[in-house]
Amino acid sequence: MKLYIKNMVCSRCKMVVKSVFEDLGINTLSVELGFVELENDIPENQKKKVLHQLHAVGFDIIDDKKSRTIDIIKTLIIDLVHHKDHDLKTNLSNYLSQQLHQDYNSLSNLFSEIENTTIEKYFINQKIEKVKELLMYDEMTLSEISYQLNYSSVGYLSNQFKKITGFSPTYFKQLKDKKRKQIEDL
Repeated sequence: MKLYIKNMVCSRCKMVVKSVFEDLGINTLSVELGFVELENDIPENQKKKVLHQLHAVGFDIIDDKKSRTIDIIKTLIIDLVHHKDHDLKTNLSNYLSQQLHQDYNSLSNLFSEIENTTIEKYFINQKIEKVKELLMYDEMTLSEISYQLNYSSVGYLSNQFKKITGFSPTYFKQLKDKKRKQIEDL
């Protein structure tokens, strides 16, 4: 049995979700970003306990197919931007189509309908959050960040950053209160 979990975006999320299932005595085969695979089906009353425990730590079970697809798209984009820097050179539409085995246009239309934004804007927002993170670490130059996130130039990155945040990357780096958003709030 596979349960799709909303808001799983990092390895810590996987650990927290796994501990919820362990605490309830439910054996898992695997816990991955966006889903948990169980050895057996669980009864409805136990599923309610799981749901309650997941809610308590900021997660939710996704039951309908559209929501699952949207959550998988978000998880794939987050994973691509925040964990697979070298894969950013791939074409996003091809990447999503291959991963989900669906036509990109239908994925794009569904995402826009449900999320009121486009996949591309969501992708850009994730990239800008990654830029903010890397700027805060202060270990890379803007040129290195631009290269790592597959921007065609530092100028393009700077323009996109300013368009999204209202600040230049240099000014943002100087801010004491760097207001970053949680990944799941994008």
